[in-house]
Amino acid sequence: MRILPRRPHRLRFAEGPDWRRIVPVPSSRDAQTTADSMENEPTADEPIRIGISACLLGRKVRFDGGHKHDRYLTGTLGQYFDWVPVCPEVEVGLRVPRPTLRLEWHDGDVRLVMTKEARDLTRAMRSYAESRTAALAEKDLSGYLLKKDSPSCGMERVRVYKEKGPPNRNGRGLYAEALLARFPHLPVEEEGRLHDPKLRENWITRVFAYHRLRGLWMRRWTPGDLVRFHTAHKYLLLAHSPKDYRELGRMVAAAKRIDRRELRAGYESQFMAALSKTATRAKNTNVLQHVLGFFKKDLDAASRQELLGHIQDYRGGLVPLVVPLVLVAHYVRLLDVEYLRDQVYLQPHPKELALRNHV
Repeated sequence: MRILPRRPHRLRFAEGPDWRRIVPVPSSRDAQTTADSMENEPTADEPIRIGISACLLGRKVRFDGGHKHDRYLTGTLGQYFDWVPVCPEVEVGLRVPRPTLRLEWHDGDVRLVMTKEARDLTRAMRSYAESRTAALAEKDLSGYLLKKDSPSCGMERVRVYKEKGPPNRNGRGLYAEALLARFPHLPVEEEGRLHDPKLRENWITRVFAYHRLRGLWMRRWTPGDLVRFHTAHKYLLLAHSPKDYRELGRMVAAAKRIDRRELRAGYESQFMAALSKTATRAKNTNVLQHVLGFFKKDLDAASRQELLGHIQDYRGGLVPLVVPLVLVAHYVRLLDVEYLRDQVYLQPHPKELALRNHV
């Protein structure tokens, strides 16, 4: 799989019907392989739209009139994603600049309060969040990035103030709460957590996987299409959750006996739950050793030993995942191992992002 950035680079917002990004179909050796690979790949008419807190794009919508521009998001990820910016506090009708908001615990409920003006905005924000997230369903989002610590957008550990004592870090922003309730399978993350290489790689892996899965559902898919999709994601799923991979396999095997809507809902739920689990060195090592078995007949002993050495170095934390994977990809091309060539695990996201250089 090869997904190229847009050129020339320019930050774009998916706020109208004319925004499109180009996602080239992966190159292949013949027409049949091309047709097969297209079964699970995005097309040029399917942009990868990501919802995002508008301040992270540099928009001056924060309470102090400033922003929290994240150049990794706009400069790097912006080459692959179309951003759908949202600022709940501005869109609910608050001015810029404005007094700060915070979450407070009152009478058994979390309230959104503007303390300086003694305004309770809970009802207004919850009503807005319900209608705004409903409208976002039409955007066909493949992911979402929220601003950490925000009383409206924070996903976790947002301060909740009590009448006495220090605040608890156990809250969730009211808009984030509605977003997660409406889109339980959507890859959602906070921008602060993307500084962790493992969490960053996991979120971007889920975004591209969810986009591929949504592309499958958008067609007149058949049980056979789902089998091919599941097969292509075998090693990616094994790297995240072997248990979920086996259970999904049983679901796919029984696909013809399951109602289509039930099958789609069940597969999507467990597929995304599986990928939300961290791919550890131990699980990646297990996958790499499975892959090594495909080369035992055609690869000489010295080359197999070299690859095994890289796998062991990765398992021991001496090298990142990209080191054994580069050699694996080389042998897949050299030996033309068709089954592995179609495995999403070898490139679940654009290699230009270099995400596996740090995990």
